[in-house]
Amino acid sequence: MSISASQVKELRELSGAGMMDCKSALAETNGDMEAAIDWLRKKGISKADKKAGRTAAEGLVGVATNGKKSVVVEVNSETDFVARNDAFQEIVRNVANAALGTDGTTEAVAAATYPGSTKSVTEVIKDAIGTIGENLSFRRSAALSVADGVVATYVHNGVSDGLGKMGVLVAIETTGDADAAQAFGRQVAMHVAATNPLALTPAEIDPAVVEREKVIFADQARQSGKPEAIIEKMVEGRLRKFYEEVVLLSQAFVLNPDLTVEAALKEAEKTIGAPAKITGFVRFALGEGIEKEESDFAAEVAAAVKK
Repeated sequence: MSISASQVKELRELSGAGMMDCKSALAETNGDMEAAIDWLRKKGISKADKKAGRTAAEGLVGVATNGKKSVVVEVNSETDFVARNDAFQEIVRNVANAALGTDGTTEAVAAATYPGSTKSVTEVIKDAIGTIGENLSFRRSAALSVADGVVATYVHNGVSDGLGKMGVLVAIETTGDADAAQAFGRQVAMHVAATNPLALTPAEIDPAVVEREKVIFADQARQSGKPEAIIEKMVEGRLRKFYEEVVLLSQAFVLNPDLTVEAALKEAEKTIGAPAKITGFVRFALGEGIEKEESDFAAEVAAAVKK
């Protein structure tokens, strides 16, 4: 039988499911509205789409590594309670493992085949919304790799092996002892977790950020009434201080503040047994940048009573 546009519209309003899903449900149930709703519920589609608008800012960050390549992923849920769920943790672990077989970009990981399944990561997470009962989303991923050396990992606030509230990757290129490089790399990853540097070197900082700092420093210096030539030197000095605060290699090493990270790396070369170079880092903190909805519980109750 033919399904009218008005039927599809009605089912969409009742279920919150997408247009094509509603059309399929009506076709499968010969236009029976109640049966179509049940069909969507059994598939988990209605449940998933209704929850998809809710903010998912909790969840877990997961890391996976094969030594010379490591990945970090973030999968979000609505509540921390679900993040402690074994089924959810297994999903995050599998997404990280799937990411190892890709270039690490979010798009590639989303489309990757989920381990032990013929479905993509995106499809499995959508299916899980219905069974877990909360909006879930695969938010982002990143990867680092080296030709020679290691990509060390660190998970902060860990809830299980490779899973926690923050994940850090640090790539070290070296032909020296891999275990020694891994040990130092983990220390640097812990440092990155604590200090959240903006970039590896001054050259990698966004020029717009540097320019904004220069303007602020110059305005502050002019308030002293000093000549422009002196102000210029004052700005240079403050800019150096800024780099010491936000550039990884220039920061005071958390485990030994008497050394910069770069100097600590030179010291570590003695144990590693060969020259070593930090070539990159990634730091994912759970939920950073997500605007969480502020819930007014009293208003929610009042609205529910009026329904």
